[in-house]
Amino acid sequence: MGRELKLASFNIQTGIRTRHSSDYLLKSWQHLWPCDRRFVNLERIAEFLRPFDVVGLQEVDGGGARSHYVVQTEYLARRAGFPYWHNQVNRRIGRLALHSNGLLSRLAPDCIYETPLPGLPGRGAIWVHFGQGESVLLVCILHLALSPRARRCQLDFVAEYLGGYDHIVVMGDLNCGSNAPELKRFLARTRLVDPIPNARTFPSWRPQRKLDHILVSPSLKVSRMQVYDFVCSDHLPIGVEVVLPEAFALAA
Repeated sequence: MGRELKLASFNIQTGIRTRHSSDYLLKSWQHLWPCDRRFVNLERIAEFLRPFDVVGLQEVDGGGARSHYVVQTEYLARRAGFPYWHNQVNRRIGRLALHSNGLLSRLAPDCIYETPLPGLPGRGAIWVHFGQGESVLLVCILHLALSPRARRCQLDFVAEYLGGYDHIVVMGDLNCGSNAPELKRFLARTRLVDPIPNARTFPSWRPQRKLDHILVSPSLKVSRMQVYDFVCSDHLPIGVEVVLPEAFALAA
């Protein structure tokens, strides 16, 4: 049996703890202004993420004034003991907010790069290669647009890139459910599978929709999958454990 990896995806809403729909109004100021309570929530998130090997983050602040100029991806990496991290800034609101995606990893990536996604500025993807040669695990972390048309263009863009790889994980806030036509089209093109299609991740206090996904190629055996009852953001985190093919030799 090959190596087992624990993967997670979490939209952390920049550390704003949301427990009711009224919090969108009452805490809306925290999206632009600093709040010391944010660090309490980040500590909770770091402790939650500690058991995982690779984590994809969405709605991270990349060092704006609202987060006291702290790059939240780096902060979580240090507090949870991840030796490798990468932050991708996709949208800047002056010095107030730097909307970002993030990677946390206990494995040494062989290559990391980032691309903007098609459509209006502000959406992007992180691409991570673990391993070399034919034994490459490609992990893509992304946060898709709100409109179905934009999501279709973005997923088509991602599908074009994935064509040359056999071992793939795509994770993130896709802003659509498993039955959305654009996601069904993407799964058919890439042959990726959704191990937990009926899970619900949003809103966290009363989940009704699945917006957060971890999609895997058939070459990766899924041994466990779960939506975690961890109400900190307005999304619930999602996780899977996969077993890699025996040929993989990944650097720790």
